[in-house]
Amino acid sequence: MAKRRAASKKYYKLIKSGKEVATFTGRQPRQAALKAATRGYADIRLRERGRRNKDRTYTVHVFKGSRKKVSVPASSKVSWLPSQVWKPVVKKVGIERTKKLR
Repeated sequence: MAKRRAASKKYYKLIKSGKEVATFTGRQPRQAALKAATRGYADIRLRERGRRNKDRTYTVHVFKGSRKKVSVPASSKVSWLPSQVWKPVVKKVGIERTKKLR
């Protein structure tokens, strides 16, 4: 039986107005985009940190995000958790290639 290796987490930089404003982690860009949406970002553009393509361009993952307040289910309610939490929703718009970050 082959051993299953856990995928490593990657770092994604959030680009807003041409500047990198935050870093989010995840195994895939969608996971990082969900974290960004939870914090209230709507136009999400993520560049994977430390990765550059062979043609010397950066890949930027573009998402549309939102969040809504939902009630916590009774089965997962713990004492420190508030009665309402933010639930993120993201949709991938596409991928862009760019030569420069700024």
